[in-house]
Amino acid sequence: MKTLTVAGRILLGWIALVVAQMIAGAVIPVRITLPPHAFAWFLLADLVIAGVLGCVALGSQQRGVRLGVVMAAIPLGIAVVNLIEGGFFLSQPGVGWTRIAMQTILGYVLVAPAWAFIFGRMRRPQIEPVAARIDGTVLKFLLCDVAYLVLYYAAGIVIFPFVKDFYATQHIPPIRTIVALQLLVRGPVFVFICISLMRMLQLPRRAGAVATGLAFTLLSSVALIAPNPFFPDSVRWVHFGEVIVSNFIFGTTVGWIWAPPRQGEVEQAMKAAA
Repeated sequence: MKTLTVAGRILLGWIALVVAQMIAGAVIPVRITLPPHAFAWFLLADLVIAGVLGCVALGSQQRGVRLGVVMAAIPLGIAVVNLIEGGFFLSQPGVGWTRIAMQTILGYVLVAPAWAFIFGRMRRPQIEPVAARIDGTVLKFLLCDVAYLVLYYAAGIVIFPFVKDFYATQHIPPIRTIVALQLLVRGPVFVFICISLMRMLQLPRRAGAVATGLAFTLLSSVALIAPNPFFPDSVRWVHFGEVIVSNFIFGTTVGWIWAPPRQGEVEQAMKAAA
């Protein structure tokens, strides 16, 4: 597909996302005092989301409504689990986390059919499907889930000296709650998202792992580029750097672990099963 055509579809996807979020904001208003120029930053964040998902959709063999639903579910999953964590960690009075979540969900529900129409009709190269690994699925999933927890804490230890004064003013949940939140909520959701990105990209193992890490990093960090009422700029940029590094390592790791086997490995697995 020509570059200009792809750019045009990404532009349309971006407009659709902005319109859907504006409608969601009108239907479910949330009273939050936004910093100056926040709207321009939100437009940029939406452009990054549409651009990344549009590029991912290029390689996907999914089409139509199914593609639109998957495309909307990926950033929605990231947003919802981040809102859940925000509700645990941030104690600003008057923040309606439930209404923010409802508004976010409605926005992506509205944009899903539009993305299905915009991206679901693209012509894609026919790629011979590769047999997925059927062994060790649960073990691989648990390994990725635990890897997220380890990276989460490792990154948190690195940035803690830079954010400790801010979090001293917040309500920090007990360690068992934090661990449960990462192992049972954020970790599993992020693993599913990275697996979905890897399978949609349809790239060889090494390139697919890196592309998965890059796509996941952009989608999971983009919310932090916009000024918000929850984090001071100094804290927000520290978290931005933390997320970029840790989530790229995590996404690349998941992409590598879950990448389809090479043809030789498939033949060996079939012989062993016989």
